Amino acid sequence: MALRRGENAPLPTAVVRLEFGRSAGGGGPRTDLCALLLTGDRKARGAADFVHAAAPVHGSAAVRYEGSADDGGQAVDSLTVDLAAVGPAVETVLVVARSDGGPFGAVPGMWVRALAGGAEVVRHDCADASRETAYVLGECYRRGGGWKFRAVGQGYESGLAGLGAAYGLAPDALPGLPPLAAPTAAPDTAVARPTGHGDGSGGGSGAVAGRVAGSGGGAPGASGGPAPVLPPPPPPAAAAAPPAAPPPVRLSKVTLTKQAPAVSLAKQGATSGALRVALDWEAPQRRWGQRPVDLDLCALFELSDGSKGVVQSLGGAFGALDRPPFILLDGDDRSGGTGEHLTLNMDRAAYFRRVLLFVTIYRGARSFAGLDARVTLRPERGADVDFTLDECTVESSVCALALLVREGEELVVRREARYLVPRRGVSPQRTVDYAYGWGLSWTPGRK
Repeated sequence: MALRRGENAPLPTAVVRLEFGRSAGGGGPRTDLCALLLTGDRKARGAADFVHAAAPVHGSAAVRYEGSADDGGQAVDSLTVDLAAVGPAVETVLVVARSDGGPFGAVPGMWVRALAGGAEVVRHDCADASRETAYVLGECYRRGGGWKFRAVGQGYESGLAGLGAAYGLAPDALPGLPPLAAPTAAPDTAVARPTGHGDGSGGGSGAVAGRVAGSGGGAPGASGGPAPVLPPPPPPAAAAAPPAAPPPVRLSKVTLTKQAPAVSLAKQGATSGALRVALDWEAPQRRWGQRPVDLDLCALFELSDGSKGVVQSLGGAFGALDRPPFILLDGDDRSGGTGEHLTLNMDRAAYFRRVLLFVTIYRGARSFAGLDARVTLRPERGADVDFTLDECTVESSVCALALLVREGEELVVRREARYLVPRRGVSPQRTVDYAYGWGLSWTPGRK
């Protein structure tokens, strides 16, 4: 039965498969399917009632996200709802789509349908979307001892925050959603895979990382097999100009010390925009013919979906701001003249579970002694956080600088300033991985 927006039709009280489809080859933003369970007053009880790719099974086991697939030129996401098993407090199951990289007006050929026993029961072709980034396709709701499906077709330009607020949740009650995966991506899709070259004589390692992390003890040269590549970001869709950015927050700079080693980035005002991490050092006086000191600023990351990887110049793993890992290494200063810089996209801060900033000596020095290095975190909106490294008294070629870790809804930055001494035959990258338990598989690499 074809439904127009606002129309409804009965559903069998059984396991119903809900499918959201779109033209697979028509471009536009990426999309996926979610469900939000509502009580009798059409309110959501909390984020636990939101079912999506990163939380695929509701606590009642009545609603499940089944994933996505290509079907005859259509990209199809699906949910299953066991209507007989839905808890008595739940009156409505909203069928929701979200987009990443543009509005639903740029999504070609959208439709939603419900199937029971493999047969289509109802279908609705969505034709009126425009600037929305969260879209209620339809809803399954109780009526007269049974269930019905209604075609809704209502969207929210403010995305999931607006959707949650409309159903009684705080605007930030649905945080931490992982990046949308490509429809054909495997569960262990690699998020970072720097390409290793040479025999490792350059003094470092590239990493192979995925949602299922390696043992961290991979043999030199082992790549773990070819890794899938994340799709490029979709082209920007025509949309209204974004609202003007809020004015910068004016707070006081914080200098981290051994006695006060941590601060919340939110309390510094660093909740959006770009967070620039700078590493500066004093290059020692060089003898004639001696190479300049080359330090490499790097970051190990773990995202909210469990995927892990590394951002570093070694192997050209410079990262990206508009797609995972939402961290970008701006360049590679090989002389200490301009310093090394990383940028974190704080508009995607909910995706960060933890980020470890560290630095390695690529060449030009045997240890950090006498380099007088300083780390500064400069948010686009908010106050700086900085600290100096302690004097190095060991022959260390790698130093853990700072750890950004999620504590509740906030990211906290902790000063580490921890010099590490690699064991014989172990690269600086593996050394910091072992010290912090990241669990990556490494392969020799150079730049």
